[in-house]
Amino acid sequence: MNHWGKIFGAIIGLATGKPFIVLLGLILGHQFDRGIAKTFNRVGSESSNDRIRQFSPEFFENLFQAMGHIAKADGRVTEEEIQAARILMDKLGLGAAEKRAAIDYFEQGKNSSYPLKARIRQLRQRDGRQREYRVLFLKLLMEFVLNDNKMNENQRAVVWTIGREMQISHLELAQLEAMLRAQSGFRHSPAGNADNLRVDEAYKCLGVNRSSSNDEIKKAYRRLMNRNHPDKLAPANPDPAAIAEAERRTREVRTAYELLKTRRSIR
Repeated sequence: MNHWGKIFGAIIGLATGKPFIVLLGLILGHQFDRGIAKTFNRVGSESSNDRIRQFSPEFFENLFQAMGHIAKADGRVTEEEIQAARILMDKLGLGAAEKRAAIDYFEQGKNSSYPLKARIRQLRQRDGRQREYRVLFLKLLMEFVLNDNKMNENQRAVVWTIGREMQISHLELAQLEAMLRAQSGFRHSPAGNADNLRVDEAYKCLGVNRSSSNDEIKKAYRRLMNRNHPDKLAPANPDPAAIAEAERRTREVRTAYELLKTRRSIR
């Protein structure tokens, strides 16, 4: 659950020394938590990828340029940051050509002369009228920078600059960061590790990996279903054991694909 609003409201109220103000701060903070949670929950699901596909090419261009700028904020880009960018590309289901373009955008953003404020302001004025669009942009950036669960001062300053240009307050950014850190905590918990193993097994079952595109995963699924379906064995007059094995393998392939389909919003 999200409690940042209530915490800040209580702190402000306590600073006044007046119980009534403390209560008012808690009430207003509660309303803030409800509103911000509703916004973040809408952009926090895997189906966010479907909405991303509706955005303009400038969304992707500015997103990966901003990522490059954040990565270079402390003077050097690490292997972990490059891997984090690739993880996000895979999550978004980018194809080979889109990944090459994203890498070019990332390199452009690393340039010290990159006009970050002007580019983000242009994006907001052109496409960012919907609040959900702007929050999603910041969420994806935060997922990138928090991939190793760290954010240094220079990176935070860039994120806050982007937040200001996108008209997202520091308080809202703190709420978003807390939510993503909580999710990261789950991923590194025993339950999260078990979930990651299930996903890894699904990739292995289909003969693909996390860097495979959505199209590659769909093709692998269709190929395996075509190869293993029991109906394909009919001309060979198989025995019951062979039919049972084909049925088992078909269920296994279908289950693996459905899992990846949900996680990666494959259509």
